[in-house]
Amino acid sequence: MPETKLTIQAGTRHFYWLLFKSTFLISAFTVGGGMVIIPLLKAKFVDEYGWIDDKETLDIVAVAQSMPGVMAVNASIMLGYRMSGLMGTLTALIATLLPPLITMSLIAVFYDMFAHNLYIQLILKGMQCGATAIIINVVINLVQKLIKKQQALPILIFLGTMTAVLAFDVNLMYCVIVDGLIGLLLLRSPKYN
Repeated sequence: MPETKLTIQAGTRHFYWLLFKSTFLISAFTVGGGMVIIPLLKAKFVDEYGWIDDKETLDIVAVAQSMPGVMAVNASIMLGYRMSGLMGTLTALIATLLPPLITMSLIAVFYDMFAHNLYIQLILKGMQCGATAIIINVVINLVQKLIKKQQALPILIFLGTMTAVLAFDVNLMYCVIVDGLIGLLLLRSPKYN
């Protein structure tokens, strides 16, 4: 584990409580899709706790996004395992699954009230706008980091993928596969790590 800002030993009850509480809150506020998890993971586990660094966060998100299933669940499994093996995985997984389980259970019970309530619909639209802003902020930060590193190939991969998706309506999954192959074949140099 990298040097931590918190002096909490992995494997202690306090550590598991912090891991549970953090992943529970991140899951509860990951509204609007999986990419919203990036700034939340960074704020909690990189900036506040110092348990992982920026590169590890992006690696976890990249792998989580490319795996089948919900990105937040995949990321929490990887993060929990990285922090404390199987117990960390179970802790982060349960904490990540509880908020949507609780929310969906409440919505199922009160579905008619939620489905036709104007105020609930307006709240959800507002949350979508906020989630969109967070995703745009993440994209801007990632692009700025690419530009600061002044590495032409990663910038070309980004621009090529963006062009393929936006201009030519290429399926995003094909782009992810091609980008992964390009990374495997062309980004082996230590200057890209």
